[in-house]
Amino acid sequence: MLLMQFSPAGTDFPSIDTWTPEEIRAHIAFMGEVNAKLTADGEWVDGQGLGGPQQARIVRAGDGGAPVVTEGPFAETKEFLAGFWLVDVESPERAVEIAAHISTAPGPGGRPLNMPIEVHPVLSAPPQEL
Repeated sequence: MLLMQFSPAGTDFPSIDTWTPEEIRAHIAFMGEVNAKLTADGEWVDGQGLGGPQQARIVRAGDGGAPVVTEGPFAETKEFLAGFWLVDVESPERAVEIAAHISTAPGPGGRPLNMPIEVHPVLSAPPQEL
């Protein structure tokens, strides 16, 4: 699983809500090209962009199991999960190669964002004894 993190803190590019329409279209087109290539290569499983922290909720079980919901944005959070890809690749090195390419997505002025992309293996359940 490849996780796209975004943090406006400590970067030299402004929040996406300040980008021009052309910059947003270029960024989205890049992501579409990534997804099309992964599909053509047989590596695509799933991927989605996610709503921003203003739309996120943290849910915990309260007394008696009733949900306790904290709405965003979360002041203590400097980064947020912007999107993800599930890929089925032959090696961890290939996942790193894909993540590095995704990191070059264009931002303002067409400059690569160089955003961090986390790479996590998706584990399966241990085999059940018959």
